[in-house]
Formats: sequence, structure tokens, C-alpha cells
Amino acid sequence: MGCSTEKHTGFNRAMQNLTAHYNILFDANQILDQKQADYDLTFVDSYNEILNVYQDTIVTKSYSLDKDLQSAVDKANKIIGYKDQSHYIGDAYLVLGKANFLGGQYFNAGEYFNYVTEEFGTEKNLVEEAYTWKARTLMYLNKLPDAKLVLDTALQNINPKKNTTADVYATKLQYDIDIQDYVDGEAMAKLAIQYCHTKNQRLRWTFILGQLQELNNHTADAYANYTKIAKSNAVFEMSFNADLNRIRIEDAQNGIKLTRIQKLRSLLKNPNNKEFKDQIYYQIAQLYFSDKDITNAIKNYKLSISSSIKNQNQKGVSYLRIADINFSIKADYVTAKKYYDSTLTTLSPNYPGYLIIQKKTNNLQLLTDRLKIISREDTLQMLARFDEKTRRAKIDTMVLAHTAQMEADANSALAASKANNNASAGGNLYNTPGGGNSTFYFYNSTAVSQGYQEFQRLWGGRKLEDDWRRSNRSSTTGTSTAVNPTQGTLATAGPVAKSGESVAAAKYRQQIVLNLPTTPDLLVQSNLRIYNALFDIANFYRDILDDKKEAINTYENILKRFPNTPNKPAIDYSLYRLYSELNDPKADAYKSDLLKNYPETAFAKVILDPEYSKKLDDKEAEFKALYNQIYDLYASRKYTDVVSRVDEVMKQYPNNSLAAQLYYLRAVSAAHNEPVAAFVNDLQQIVKNYPNDRLITPLVKQHINYINTNLVDMSARHNALLYSDTTAVPFAPLVENKKETPYRVPGRHFDFDNQVADVRKPVKKEDEAKKTDSVKAAPAQVAILTPVQKQPYNSKLFSKRDSTNYYFIINISNDNTNPASSRFSIGQFNRTNYDGRGITHQLMQVGDNNRLIYVGRFYSLEEVKAYARAIVPLLGEIMKIPKDKYSFFIVTKENLDKLADKKTLDSYFDYYQNNY
Repeated sequence: MGCSTEKHTGFNRAMQNLTAHYNILFDANQILDQKQADYDLTFVDSYNEILNVYQDTIVTKSYSLDKDLQSAVDKANKIIGYKDQSHYIGDAYLVLGKANFLGGQYFNAGEYFNYVTEEFGTEKNLVEEAYTWKARTLMYLNKLPDAKLVLDTALQNINPKKNTTADVYATKLQYDIDIQDYVDGEAMAKLAIQYCHTKNQRLRWTFILGQLQELNNHTADAYANYTKIAKSNAVFEMSFNADLNRIRIEDAQNGIKLTRIQKLRSLLKNPNNKEFKDQIYYQIAQLYFSDKDITNAIKNYKLSISSSIKNQNQKGVSYLRIADINFSIKADYVTAKKYYDSTLTTLSPNYPGYLIIQKKTNNLQLLTDRLKIISREDTLQMLARFDEKTRRAKIDTMVLAHTAQMEADANSALAASKANNNASAGGNLYNTPGGGNSTFYFYNSTAVSQGYQEFQRLWGGRKLEDDWRRSNRSSTTGTSTAVNPTQGTLATAGPVAKSGESVAAAKYRQQIVLNLPTTPDLLVQSNLRIYNALFDIANFYRDILDDKKEAINTYENILKRFPNTPNKPAIDYSLYRLYSELNDPKADAYKSDLLKNYPETAFAKVILDPEYSKKLDDKEAEFKALYNQIYDLYASRKYTDVVSRVDEVMKQYPNNSLAAQLYYLRAVSAAHNEPVAAFVNDLQQIVKNYPNDRLITPLVKQHINYINTNLVDMSARHNALLYSDTTAVPFAPLVENKKETPYRVPGRHFDFDNQVADVRKPVKKEDEAKKTDSVKAAPAQVAILTPVQKQPYNSKLFSKRDSTNYYFIINISNDNTNPASSRFSIGQFNRTNYDGRGITHQLMQVGDNNRLIYVGRFYSLEEVKAYARAIVPLLGEIMKIPKDKYSFFIVTKENLDKLADKKTLDSYFDYYQNNY
């Protein structure tokens, strides 16, 4: 006890300072320096972009620090906990911040740096270093304005005699690069180099200075700095790229491009540059591109890709350049999509702009899908117009071309696989020690390919199924039967396979034959698919790509192919706006057509009254409130009131956006008091009057088909529809009224009276009664999910472990809005598009602020994304609340179960934005 360090004596303070500084703090800083050195060795630089000032980017997000960084944290905590009389408490907190920064825990790091600047303000050197690291942290959090304020403070209080000076200027340099202020960045780079005491860091910043000077057109200075790098003992890759950059700018003033290309090509002959051929070809491509020689640019970008041995980022950048050319210059979006896909598979996720490329690729998927639909339907319609003999010959040609393409793709994949195996250093797990292929058959792609060909020679095309050796199965007969989707009867499809044809070829032939639009009804359906695809493409060009010319071409193509489209006013208005933005006089023609032929439409009124849109939104909100009132009558089974109320509303709002849904409620309500013939007539009127409605009309067609299938039994009823409970067979009498229901079609359910699913968790009856009273009391108001001020989300709470249980979520606030009418419409969408697939929609309470309508289960991320792409365009019609008052997202069941309150929900939304 006599030697206890808890006593405040001069000796104890001296001993704590000594041990804290030279033992604990020294070791902690050594760990951090080694961690930074490890990052330097593993960091992959992209010399085609401005280099990162520091090589400390964390690629993989982790939820905890590794053992080395945790060791540094423990040492810092030891100083804080046991060396409280020393002068190094602030240094210990700085170590905590640095360790969390290097471990990717940026929110925690920022808090530690804040604490240092606030609690140890008298220690100027310590505070200056804390400001520098805090600014770096804020930049990683993409809080650039906050970073700028911190850097301004650090620069005002800079001490040029200290070792941290260079880092202050270097951090400001990274900030300038991020905001593309290259002029100020050049000045910061010069100061950082001037005060830098580390040779490798000084060389790196000199290379960056050359890049900035090149961008600022200071070519002579850039050339001088690249020369310094080339003549130094910098790492070979940096020296090599400095040489490439010197060649590129060497004769910039007198425009000698051929000389530079020749010099670059001469580097290809040097065997020492074998690993850098991809970068040389890339630089050649860049020169051709700057000279607007697109053909040669693409050629050399492809050579760069094929020459790439180990630099995946370089290969990804070359893919990216070809994708951008096809996207921006050629407007070939399908080809661009393929190259963007390749870019994402090769580029490192920490590559600048990776997320932007990812979003662009996801958007282009819609365009690719719609173009495929149009191409497919046009081909099928063309084949349907031929006589039988000509059609067979055309199909034979298509099958042969398809088979040849499949073989070419397989050979290409095989060649790529061999190239990858040969390029892999040391081979893969299944290679033999001598470098040959694997001795295990199924890991040897060549052996598998030869075996497949031999199997085809002996057995022909056989499906992977039981008794595949038997030749007298029904699947190998020359004809196939199929159900005509419009008539519900069996129809002979004709020969779908030829003798000796492979399974894949026969399947492709069968798909063609069975989808031919050979009847008027099938042709109408095919045209509708083309029409919807063209409309989606036109909107995509207009809203996503901002490609006005292509949007105009597509809209005018719609008018040319479908002159009687009921959406002509909307198309005219879009063309009027697009031509106006291009200052093209054709805008006046579409404006005149709207005002003359469609004066009562909203589009004409918007042209005449710019404030009409706001008035329309107010009227839309009022109208949705009317719809909810009518739906409440329907849910209460006051069917007579529904019929009369719909008639009143339709007189008041004859051209409203929910007309088809209102007439649907009217038809179903009337069917409880009228025979089936009148019900069918009401349904047919909906199909006739609203052929392009994508929510109600497809559902009504299902109802009509169902009734036609069971017409005898349904005609025997007094009323077309019966009162039923949640267990009753749709369209059928209650169990006590009829024991047998022979007309029931398995998997097809149309329960009009009970379309709202049960809530997710059981609720006490008294609580449910209170909730019901409050739900009926007030009008609709829904809170937006995204909080006004974004709070850090708990990254440890959520995960992607659950990869087979996905749900699509619509978030609404827990005000007094009754979501039943919106859920009713979601059910209509699901029955139309996901009938028989077990997709349900249920309600979940989240704290006191939110309710979630969750739809599922979906078994993969792609499946739930496909659902989202299908339903989101219709949410304006489905949701009976203003569209700016609800939001949607995707979640796994594991994460859904964790959403207990609004704070957790907001936290998940941040997690969703960062991970999906």
C-alpha cells in the first residue's frame, strides 16, 4: 500500500508518465503504424484515377475490431484506467479514435476525436492531430461540409514545426480531390510534400501532384514530377505508370498523337512489361478516345481486358470505358448493360463511383427486359402471319441459330475457364502438382465437355428425369398438347421436336410454337405486352436516362404502332414537354392537338394553368378519401349503399384515376343482389371500358374465366355472390348449404368479402376494439419513413444471414388511417400476378408510430426485387393515401422480427440504403 500509484505524489506522476509514454503508448502506436503499413501493402491502386492520399480504405465492413487493433484499444484503456496521473490520457483517447478509424468503425472514431478536441484543448499538438483524423473520418462518412469546417479550424491553428503538419495539408488535399477542386488541391499537395518526413509518402503525393497538374493543364510541371517518380526508387508499378503518363503528355502542345502511340506500343515489346500490357493498351485506347477514334479505342480497351493477368481493377476500368461508350455515345443500352455487369464483377467495391455504376446497371435491367419482350413478341407475330410451311422453315432456321449460339457461348465460357486456370498463380485446389488439370472428372471442364458430346452421340437429347433410358415415354412423342389460355380448352400445338434434336433445341422450338399469337385474342395480348414495354421504355428514357431524343422516338413509335391508344393525351403531353425542352417547334403541334382534341384532360389544363397540378393533387387526395368511404361501406357489407354511392361519385368525377377500382367494387357489391348474368355483364363492361388498366382488368378477366368454367353451378344460384366467412369456398355456398363443390378450381381463390389477411401477432379483443374505434375516427395521414436528421444505424443489429426469407414492406404511420382499402388493392394485385404461389400480405405493428404491410414470403432476393419492380409502378393506384406519405423497402424475416420500434425501423432503413 505504501507504493500505491493512487497516491498523488511527484514520484508516482513521474513513473506513470514514464510507463505510459515509453511502454504502453509506444506499443499502441507501433501496432497502429504496422496496421497502416499492412494496408499499404494490400491496397490496390487504380492509376487511371487520382490516387487516394492515404491507403487506408476498409473494403469489408466488420462489426468488431481485429485482434491487433483490439490490442491497441486495450493498451489505451489501460492508460485511461490505471495511469490517470499521467499526461497521456488525451493521447490514449486519440489511439482509441485511430484504432476505430483503421477498423472501419467511423462513427465511434468520430466520437473519440470529438472528445479529444473538447477535453484537451490546451494541448495544441494533440488537438491538431485529432482535427486531422476527425476530418478524414467525416470524409469517409460522406459528411464533406462538416469535414471542411474541421479542416478550416486545423489550418488556422497549424504549427509548421510539428510532424502532423504534412497530414493536415494531405487531408485537405484528399478533401479537394473529393470535391474536384483541383486548383486548391495542387497547392495542398505542394505543401504536404514540403512538410512530409516519410519518403514513400512523399513519392506518392508527388505522383498525385503530377496528376492534379495534368488536370489543371500545367503539363510541364506534371511532366517534371512524373520524371522525378520515374527516376526514383519508387515501387515499380508507380514508376511504370509515371513513365506512361510522361508519354501521354510529352507532345501535348504540338499535338503529336501518333508518336505517343508508337512509344506506348514499343513498351509492349519489352518482356519486363508483360504484367503491365493491360495498362499500356488502356493508355493507347485513351489516346484514341481523346482523338474521337471510337473504333480503335474500343479495340484497345478489349485488348487491355484480354491482356489483364492480375490487375482486376484495370480490367474493370476497361470494361467500364466500353460500357460508357455504348451508353453515352452509341446509345446501345443493351450492350452497355452487359459491359456494366462485367465491370461490377471485376472492379473492387472500394473503387470510386462503384455504387453509382451499380445503380446504373440495375436501372438498365428494366430497359433490357422490355427490349427483349418487344423483340420476342415481334418475332412471334411475324411467324404467326406465315403459312404453315413457311413458318416451319423459319422456326427451323431460328432453332439452328439458337443452337449454334449456345454452342458458341459454351465454347467461349470453356475458353475463359481455361484462361483463368492458366493465369492463376499456383493453380487452384484441384490442379495436379505438375500443373495439369484435375484428376477428378467433374472438376475437369474439358473431360466434362467431351463426356457430354459422347452422351449426346449415344443417347440423343434426354431430360434429367426418372427412367431417362426409356425411349417410349410420352415426352418424346412428336406432338404436344397445351391449354389455350384464352379459351381454357386443349389445343394441338403441332410438332415440337425433330428426330435427333437436342433437349435444349426441342425446348426452344416448343416455346416458340406454344406462344405463337395465332388467334385474335392471343394477338391482342401480344400487342398489349409490346405496348406496355414500349411505354416503360419511353418513360425510362425520359425519367431515368434523361435521353430526350430516344424518349421522343419511343413515344412517337407508340403512336405509330398504336394510333388508337387511350393514352394519347398523356403521350402528346410528354412529347410537348420533351420538344419544348429541346426548343423544337414540333412542341406546338402536340400542344395544339391536346388543346383541340382533349381539352377536358388534366394535360390540357396543366398547359393552360401551371397551378393545375397542385389543385389536381388536392383533388386526388379528396377523391381517395371518397374511395375509402365507399370501401368502408363494402367492408361493412352494405352493398346497396356501395352501388348508389359509386354512381354518385362517378357522376361527380367521371374521369378519375380509380374508376376501374370503383366499378369493380360496384360490380362485386351488386353481385350479392343479382344473378350471375348481370354480374358477368358488369365485369365485361370493366374490361371493355378499361382495357389498359393493369390492376383491375387482369383480375376481372380471371373472374370471367372462372365463372365460364363453373357456369352451370353458378347459374343455379339466386344471387351471383353469397355472404361468406373466411373459410368459405369462393363463389360457393357455405358448407352447411352445400356439401359438394365440384366446380372448385384448385389454387384459384376469389374471396370478395374477406381479402384482408390477419395481423401478424394475436391481439387481445379489448385492444382490438379500441384500435378499431380509433381507426374509424380520423382521416389519413402517413409519416415519411426517412427521418429528418439521419442517425447512425446499429450495424451489429442486422445481417444478411437469412437469404431465403424475404418480404416486401410498405411502411405507413400509426395514425388513425385504416389501411384496409390499400390492403384490398394489394390483394387484387397478388391474385392477378401471383395466384397459387402462396404470396400473402399481412399487417405488423412497429412501436407507436408505424404499421408495416409485409408481403411474402419470397425465397430469393431476385424474386422479391422482381415483385418490387412489378408493384411499385402501380402503388399510386393501390395505396389510398397520398404517394408522398408512404415508403417501401425489402427485408429478411430475421431482420423483420427485430423491428420493434420506430428507432429500430429508422436504423434498418439506413442499413437497407447501405446494403441493398
